[in-house]
Amino acid sequence: MQLGLIGLGKMGGNMRERIRRAGHTVVGYDRNPDLSDVGGLAELVERLDAPRTVWVMVPAGAPTQSVIDELADLLEPGDTVVDGGNSRWSDDEKHAAELGAKGIGFVDAGVSGGVWGLENGYALMVGGDKEHVDRVQPIFDALKPEGPYGYVHAGKVGAGHFAKMVHNGIEYAMMQAYAEGWELLEKVDSVTDVREVFRSWQEGTVIRSWLLDLAVNALDEDEHLEKLRGYAEDSGEGRWTVEAAIDNAVPLPAITASLFARFASRQDDSPQMKMIAALRNQFGGHAVESAKK
Repeated sequence: MQLGLIGLGKMGGNMRERIRRAGHTVVGYDRNPDLSDVGGLAELVERLDAPRTVWVMVPAGAPTQSVIDELADLLEPGDTVVDGGNSRWSDDEKHAAELGAKGIGFVDAGVSGGVWGLENGYALMVGGDKEHVDRVQPIFDALKPEGPYGYVHAGKVGAGHFAKMVHNGIEYAMMQAYAEGWELLEKVDSVTDVREVFRSWQEGTVIRSWLLDLAVNALDEDEHLEKLRGYAEDSGEGRWTVEAAIDNAVPLPAITASLFARFASRQDDSPQMKMIAALRNQFGGHAVESAKK
């Protein structure tokens, strides 16, 4: 299958490689000419045989809207656009309507896997009409992890990004719990090797997880996280999760508290946020701030 892929950053570049390894043809475009296969979107569309499938992997909001607007003028009826970025689910219905008016299909895909997805595969949460999802299925099969799990057609347009938003909200709360436990262990005199306590939890405990494995990786690199500033950004999806909870009258105390904890990190140097920052860097390659000397 042929795929046009727009956005070849930390995730998009690895996705291109994984799809190619599965035997598909990928024509990639990025504003960085060193990464790009073509000089622009028009050339990308020209390189693909109809019916075309184009996957957009750029930042949410205005960048995504700009790309979709341009594709709407370049693509033809029967083509399909996939938004695989972290767009707000409420934008998906708008994009589907805009493209649908021109006979172009739209699928929203929440993608999880970070910088590890090339080797481990990407968990995919997909929304859209079945006929549009089916067109892209070979690409979803190439990207997902091996085995029966890691892919779901979650529902109609918007469902994929809504599911990914909730996934990220849960991620916020899980990271916050590990961070709070780590700070408490570091605080007491009786525990002399916090890193090995975390390592001991990797097998046989109910809190073992990939996030725990990444926490151990981070502690192996910097045992007391002394090189990091206790500051953590939020991607926006934590905020959207809390907003959706308010709209639907669903109590989310743990997720909401974890979001507010990140806001607090911007006021002082929080020990807990050192662990949050370390975990975000481990799974997603997100930037960290160095501790001031």
